[in-house]
Amino acid sequence: MLKGIPSILSPELLKVLMEMGHGDEIVISDGNFPAASMAQRLIRCDGHGVPEILDAILGLFPLDTYVDHPVALMEVVAGDPKPTIWDEFQSIVKKHGGKLEDFENIERFAFYERSKRAYAIVATGETALYANIILKKGVVVD
Repeated sequence: MLKGIPSILSPELLKVLMEMGHGDEIVISDGNFPAASMAQRLIRCDGHGVPEILDAILGLFPLDTYVDHPVALMEVVAGDPKPTIWDEFQSIVKKHGGKLEDFENIERFAFYERSKRAYAIVATGETALYANIILKKGVVVD
C-alpha cells in the first residue's frame, strides 16, 4: 500500500495510468458495455461504480488542455431519457479542475469505435445506463 493513493485504484490500473502519455485515452465503462471484446488492455473493477472510479482517476490524471473536449460521453439514443449520472460526472470533472465545455457527446457506434482505439478500458459494475466516459490524458505540470 501507498499513502495518498485511493485504495480503489488497483496496482494494475495505476500501472496503466502511469504508462499512458499525452493524448492517450482511457474508457471507464458501465456494466453493459462490451469492454472485453473491445479493449486493448482491460482492467476489471467489478463491484465499483463509474463515479467513484472517475473521481479516483481524476485525482491523479490530468485532462488534456490542448483539445476542445477531453471528456466524451456516449450520446443518448433517441427516445431514451438523459442519464442523471451525467450530472455526477460533471460535478466530479469540475471538482478536479475541468469545466462543462470539456464534455462532448459521441454517437453510440462512433463511441464504440473510439473505445477500440483507447489505451485501456476500465470495466466497472455500474448499473446506470449511458454511464460510459472517455478521458483524454493531458500533461503533468508542476
